[in-house]
Amino acid sequence: MFIGIYLLIIFVSYYIIIHMRMASGLFWGIILILIGLGIVIRIVFNVDLPIFKLLVAFFFIWLGLRIMIGDRGFFHLHTTKNDVLFNENSFKDINGDNKEYNVIFGKAVYDFRDQEIKEKKIIHLHAVFGGAEIKLKKGTPYRIVTESVFGGIKLPNGNTSVFGTTHYQSDNFNPDSAHLFIKAEVVFGGIELQEY
Repeated sequence: MFIGIYLLIIFVSYYIIIHMRMASGLFWGIILILIGLGIVIRIVFNVDLPIFKLLVAFFFIWLGLRIMIGDRGFFHLHTTKNDVLFNENSFKDINGDNKEYNVIFGKAVYDFRDQEIKEKKIIHLHAVFGGAEIKLKKGTPYRIVTESVFGGIKLPNGNTSVFGTTHYQSDNFNPDSAHLFIKAEVVFGGIELQEY
């Protein structure tokens, strides 16, 4: 049973790291060395180490350090001008080419009150361990669809959501005319939509 759990954690960790563009040889080398050392210590010194717990703990410590070090490490997190990572930022323009905004371990304010909606605009907003505040002018036609997992979403009508999907639209929303469509996803974070 423990071998199955070890293999599952190793497979999931390997999948995460490969998608972060880290050298897979280094990953497998570290995992195999740690498992081998744990077995040797258990057999030779008769010390029962919680190998699985130690591997998971060291993996998360190492992963956190790699993310903080950034491009000096084995992988680089590619960010754009619309991404907030370990920082705070504010955005006022939705007329650019990039319609995707990401907030990771940070806070972002999206103040679109001065923007005129002349066509259908679609914005994707992702908040992971971060917070986002969306400010819209009263009378702006919009629809927001939110998906949350352990996240807080607060809408202008007072509704909140922690799990699942929530839909909300302004009173003057018409799907056939110019409007703003916001697709927001929150994981361990928060998004608040306000009308001014």
